Amino acid sequence: MTVTTPTAPAPAAPADERLGRVGLVTRLLKRPDIGAFIGAVAVLSLFAITANVSWASDLGIWSSWLNVAAYDGIVAVPVALLMIGGEFDLSAGVMIGSSGLLLGILTTKYGWNIWPAIVVCLLFGMAIGFLNGVTVVKTRLPSFIITLGTFFMLRGINAGLTIKITGGVSINDIDQAPGFGTAHKLFASTLTTYGLSVSVLWWLGLTAVGAWVLARTRVGNWIFGAGGDPVAARNIGVPVSRTKIALFMATSTVAALWGVMTAVSLRGMQSNEGVGREFEFIIAAVVGGCLLTGGY
Repeated sequence: MTVTTPTAPAPAAPADERLGRVGLVTRLLKRPDIGAFIGAVAVLSLFAITANVSWASDLGIWSSWLNVAAYDGIVAVPVALLMIGGEFDLSAGVMIGSSGLLLGILTTKYGWNIWPAIVVCLLFGMAIGFLNGVTVVKTRLPSFIITLGTFFMLRGINAGLTIKITGGVSINDIDQAPGFGTAHKLFASTLTTYGLSVSVLWWLGLTAVGAWVLARTRVGNWIFGAGGDPVAARNIGVPVSRTKIALFMATSTVAALWGVMTAVSLRGMQSNEGVGREFEFIIAAVVGGCLLTGGY
């Protein structure tokens, strides 16, 4: 007679946590930009409760804060991409004044049409960004130091050159340049009777482009890799140096664009315009979810 001993059931394989279902709320709370969104809603709710206005009907209030947000958001987009790529640009703020002053000099002192002058301003911003990027890549010095030097260089040139040419610290009468009307419509016009500026559309457009590049393109993967682990990224074929240089160029070019928009809006430019704004751009990127260490 054979006695069979019952065998214990085989232990169940541990579940792979990567295959587990994650709730919608958990996924949302893991996103760093959701914290910024919740903060914005909280601030708006606080003012809606305490202010004696109707936020639903008084669209002028929305226009006012959107216009101010665009003032930082336009340049904060490329600054955020640069930070994700692991670098900083402390010359982005002063570049606003540099490009605006250059626009004023070309149009008021040399009689240029405003459109060729705008192209030169953008090329100038691109060149400064290229100089920053190449210097950082070749010397391997911290971008904080390199761009701080660019900041002081441009700040001195802005003040010295403006005083030399105009005898003062500002350039005015840009609105007398040929082609100013069309430039004003594109860069500084008001869209609605509630005062919504066209700069808000520029801000939203640049934000959409930046988000698409990060999430949907190979360049976006390069940016994350260059900021997260440049050595590993370079070992798998990511052009880390070219990516960083391109990010510096994009930051300076967009800052130059915003300088042009500011000069067209104000019809003039002060030599100290934009000084200190670089920290606001960095703060906006950090509050929006970018890590100071890059890669995220």
